[in-house]
Amino acid sequence: MKSIWVIFQKEVLDNIRDRRTWMTGVFWSLFGPILMGAMIMLLGKTLTRALDQTLILPTAGAENAPNLVAFLQTLNIEITPAPNDPKAAVVAGDINVALIIPADYGDNFSEGKTASLQLIYDSTRQSAATDIERAKTSLEFYNTYISALRLTARGISPEVIRAVQIKKADVATPQSQALIFLSMLPYFIIFAIFNGAAPVITDATAGERERGSLEPLLINPVKRGNVALGKALAAIPFTLINLFITLAGFAAIFAILPVEKLLGIQIGFNIGTLVAVFLVCLPITLLACAVETLIASFAKTTKEAGSYLPFVSLIPSLPGIALAFLPVKPALWTMLIPTFGQQILINQFLRAEPISAINILISALATLLLTAALMFAAIKLYEGERIIRG
Repeated sequence: MKSIWVIFQKEVLDNIRDRRTWMTGVFWSLFGPILMGAMIMLLGKTLTRALDQTLILPTAGAENAPNLVAFLQTLNIEITPAPNDPKAAVVAGDINVALIIPADYGDNFSEGKTASLQLIYDSTRQSAATDIERAKTSLEFYNTYISALRLTARGISPEVIRAVQIKKADVATPQSQALIFLSMLPYFIIFAIFNGAAPVITDATAGERERGSLEPLLINPVKRGNVALGKALAAIPFTLINLFITLAGFAAIFAILPVEKLLGIQIGFNIGTLVAVFLVCLPITLLACAVETLIASFAKTTKEAGSYLPFVSLIPSLPGIALAFLPVKPALWTMLIPTFGQQILINQFLRAEPISAINILISALATLLLTAALMFAAIKLYEGERIIRG
């Protein structure tokens, strides 16, 4: 233990002196919160601008439905002449949506028949989604309004057509309403952990080999396995600091930005949630140090190690992106997959869902077992002569 502690102290002091090394990790720890804040600001401003501005609705045959046009104008919708070929204009992206009012609309409407309208839009264009939804909602509102007037004119209560009344009970918490944003957080958290360890591990293995200081270190009367352990453990303090900075950054972003005003949702982190996420991520910090120690030991130079480790940090964090679009329920098999089980647990903590203590224990044990196996492989690699050459 004494020899491991000596190696640990040496590597920690070396990396503290090397500002470039630990500042790289700090950059990646702040990358997620800054990017998330920029996304919220950009999306919030886009939605606010789209809802506040007058909707320009190109319409063909507006003269066939003067009442409809007047109704839409009361909803802050400006009716403008449609292009000669509305469909081509929508496909080309010249306009977001177009309304076609047939010539027989007025006759059918006056006779109490169903009067058809055609709304042309491209549902794959995300930038036009707000305009499309406003146009559809406004026309449906007009349909409901006219239907109620027709029934009333015939002495029939509009309640007749409401055979079933649906009372909604939304059990979603403010956190679960922000599902898309919260589901991306595990990706950035895992990404920060692995990138926080990478610069330290690279300098302690491939960096020392490149500088020629690794061979004199291994000549000392210290077991090579202890050297490997000391180098791997030296990355843990920097990884934990980066994890803390990442979580604090997200908490600060959601506290400072007017998220509820921009997006209409609430995202809040309390101290308990932050501590729980921090503790769940502890086994991942050990895994990151072990796997990157093993991989960086194969590299001859820091440049070569720098080409490997970004993929190492990307692979375990990718499930976080998938969870944003394909939610996975916590189960035994998911907890047995290192980093994946933790990302599911992080999502549960962030969404304020009930969590099974067994799942936390299983995910931690599975990650620690893989960490031990990888660290054992790294020790065996250090015990061979190839560690000198790479």
